[in-house]
Amino acid sequence: MQFLEELNEAQREAVTHIDGALLILAGAGSGKTQTITSRLAYLLKIGIDPASTLTLTFTNKAAKEMRNRALEMIGTPLYTPPLLVTFHKFGLLFLKQYIHLLGRRNDFIIIDSDDQKKILKGLSEQFTPAQMQKEISRFKNSFLSPEKVLQMEGPYIKKLGEVYKRYQEYLWDQNLVDFDDLLLLTYQILEENPDLTREISQKYQYIMVDEYQDTNEIQLLLLQKLCSTHNNICVVGDDDQAIYGFRGANHKNILNFEEMFGAKVIKLELNYRSRQPILTAANNLISYNRHRYKKVLKATRGDGKKVEVLELANEKAEAMEIGGRIKKLLEKGVSPSQIAVLYRINALSRAVEDGLRTLNIPYKLVGGVRFYEREEIKDLISYLRLIANPNDDYSFLRIINKPRRGIGKATIEKLKKAKGESHFLPFIWENNLEFLSPKIRKSLKEFGENIRHLQTLSLGEIPSALEELFHFSESYENEEKRFNIAEFYGLIRESGEMSLREFLNELSLESEQDHIGGQMINLMTIHAAKGLEFDYLFVIGWEEDYFPLENGDIEEERRLAYVAITRAREELVLSSVKSRYLHGRRKEMEQSRFLVEAGLKQEGKLFYKREREEQGKIKIGTLVKHPVFGRGKVIGMNRAGKNWKLTIDFGGTKRQILSNFVEKI
Repeated sequence: MQFLEELNEAQREAVTHIDGALLILAGAGSGKTQTITSRLAYLLKIGIDPASTLTLTFTNKAAKEMRNRALEMIGTPLYTPPLLVTFHKFGLLFLKQYIHLLGRRNDFIIIDSDDQKKILKGLSEQFTPAQMQKEISRFKNSFLSPEKVLQMEGPYIKKLGEVYKRYQEYLWDQNLVDFDDLLLLTYQILEENPDLTREISQKYQYIMVDEYQDTNEIQLLLLQKLCSTHNNICVVGDDDQAIYGFRGANHKNILNFEEMFGAKVIKLELNYRSRQPILTAANNLISYNRHRYKKVLKATRGDGKKVEVLELANEKAEAMEIGGRIKKLLEKGVSPSQIAVLYRINALSRAVEDGLRTLNIPYKLVGGVRFYEREEIKDLISYLRLIANPNDDYSFLRIINKPRRGIGKATIEKLKKAKGESHFLPFIWENNLEFLSPKIRKSLKEFGENIRHLQTLSLGEIPSALEELFHFSESYENEEKRFNIAEFYGLIRESGEMSLREFLNELSLESEQDHIGGQMINLMTIHAAKGLEFDYLFVIGWEEDYFPLENGDIEEERRLAYVAITRAREELVLSSVKSRYLHGRRKEMEQSRFLVEAGLKQEGKLFYKREREEQGKIKIGTLVKHPVFGRGKVIGMNRAGKNWKLTIDFGGTKRQILSNFVEKI
């Protein structure tokens, strides 16, 4: 097999491991995708039934790329393709077959984040929609039902539980599911049906998971069900690149995998991306984390230019210095797509944008408004949802006056009062609307009949009909918006034999990403840069309280810095400022400790001495006293800005307390 010859020794060992659990610790730039893809190709090449494999990813793009590369490696057509899908797509496929076991219909529609917020807005005035959405997602990903939440102590949690219960009842009534339900309901069905669990586990004899460090609790529980009859599970990831704790990812999943599944561990430490000075800085930095597998990245591309650290007067000087360096690179013929500026928080981009504009350097702000989130596209999707589900009141309210047809708030209020428990569109279909003016009545009736007509059409016929009936595109004067609409119509027309509901579900699963590259400099947060690489990289804002963030988990902040550094291929420049205007005030800054830890700056500031002194005073096992909670024992500790976040056992109750609020006994 030629593709095996292209692998290094550790990669080949991972690829040819067949039976039993396997953890592939793939350091940054170590050929992770090639390894997992080659392993799938190897399984298929030695005669493993493609239908017995299941590979789970976090993005549709990754699944598609891996599928294409694996099939290319095999070189011969398969009678059935292997299943490579995202976790959520797997949940969708599973629920289409088995959701009836929960007493629900399989023609459900998936709602997105904006739809969730609109529903939640009508359920409670005490919490913001974003707040409710975050908490409900946390409940679901921890496998907590509304009933379990309502049993918890505290008025705050009980009120959230009541909202959660009403929200789930609404989804049930409308036959809707949200993203979290795709996994939660899948796990619930498997948990309640052991025979089905056994059947599904025996069907998928070889399971692989990409980016395992990003998995959450419900995903882990689901994987345990899927491999319950065989334990043939191979996960690939890097504990040093676990940076999505704020999204619910559990870093402990990858750290505990070896013990939990009795897994073999193979480390990929040869880096094919960066020059050695870049990797040396990354290795030095990440070695300060205690909760990790020890790995040392080694460059296959040899030595290179030293990592450069700039200390500038303020953010304007920082922007102009970096802008000037970028201008020189462009003059040398470097492609703009191979240059990027990264930052820890979005607010830091303003000065850089100003600087690049001043120097007439075109740039792309990655992470702006994405295609499917643009107003005109959301409106079109609402039309499609209303065609698919006439009971969808939220979609009706979004587009009833788009394009304008004279339906204002007063008319909506009259409709709400008249329809009672009915839904808007069915009510319009079934009633004469005598309480409205003839003009409004005619407009609504015409709208209703047009939607009814659209329901009779195939998916591919809908775009032309939408324009013929509603002149949707023509209603926008902005040319860019019309281009976006035309692009979306093209997507619909190219969807083949797909039904409208299938199209909407596929659309909901799309993790539409900005097209990175082109003839513009890339500006983005470090989170947005994960998985990318650039020849010339600038990372700004290496100052205490901003990187690491003042109240951030220090180990996750350090992992984020590690991810930033390892995006660079040829040259890396890190910058800090002595003062920065942020959040409305000028602040004197202190260089980030990470620069010292990476071996790029000499230690000598009082901060590091103070840190060592504090660490010496309190450690795991130390007895402490809190003014409210009394005496306790420190059982865990992590950096939190300039303090330590302590996990303390107060007589059986564990609490997380900042170190400056307790005294050593």
